[in-house]
Amino acid sequence: MKVEQDKVVTIRYTLQVEGEVLDQGELSYLHGHGNLIRGLEEALEGREEGERFQAHVPAEKAYGAHDPEGVQVVPLSAFPEDAEVAPGAQFYAQDMEGNPMPLTVVEVQGEEVTIDFNHPLAGKDLDFEVEVVKVREATPEEILHGHVHEGGHAH
Repeated sequence: MKVEQDKVVTIRYTLQVEGEVLDQGELSYLHGHGNLIRGLEEALEGREEGERFQAHVPAEKAYGAHDPEGVQVVPLSAFPEDAEVAPGAQFYAQDMEGNPMPLTVVEVQGEEVTIDFNHPLAGKDLDFEVEVVKVREATPEEILHGHVHEGGHAH
């Protein structure tokens, strides 16, 4: 069975950025519903169960370009008193609607903290090694909900 719209696909993958392995594992997703980064989903289209391949995904088809406006300087007092505010630390802020917005601390200088709301992989090309482990028909409920229902599922 081929990877195509509305199929549940299970892959094993290794993600590298600039030669460094950042992640590896196995996941199942509903193809064609935006559950993977666009470039990887495009590279999987038409592949078959058991197929292994490498995919180079440019930044614009992954997490997008790094947006300089996503980098801001805020007062240290904006963080909880007990927080360890150091470069690389990750926190969540909230937008005006109360949605979580992940951020990364870039620099701390005295009472000023430079933060970055960009995804940590924004502006980076991604390299994947992928194995298509399994392809199956999605259930009508999975298609309706836009994601896989495996291993128990509740809404």
